[in-house]
Amino acid sequence: MKKPRQYSWLILFTSLGTLLCCALPILLVTLGLGAVVASTVTALPWLVPLSANKVWVFAGSGLLLAVSGWLMYRPGRSCPADPELAALCERAQVWNRRFYWVSVAIWGIGFFFAYLFLPLQMWLE
Repeated sequence: MKKPRQYSWLILFTSLGTLLCCALPILLVTLGLGAVVASTVTALPWLVPLSANKVWVFAGSGLLLAVSGWLMYRPGRSCPADPELAALCERAQVWNRRFYWVSVAIWGIGFFFAYLFLPLQMWLE
């Protein structure tokens, strides 16, 4: 089984994937920077299949976030009794929580721009 710190990095990068594949291109096109999106897709062709499957990307990363949140905040989780190890454990938990909430924020921004931004903009016009 992987260490919790490794899970945090995985979750952070899947959240960034949702931002890169779906949210950033929509925002750039909305701002009139479609040429930037076209050149980015030319330079990074792996973004096309990622964007084509954005439902799966968001579902997978959301599931990873939910599992990570449960692992971090589940009942009965404790640090070792040894004071030195307990201090290290507490510091690791603080960093894991930071990574987790940064990942949740990135995922939320990506979800907003991928699914809500354009419908809201069209509704307001």
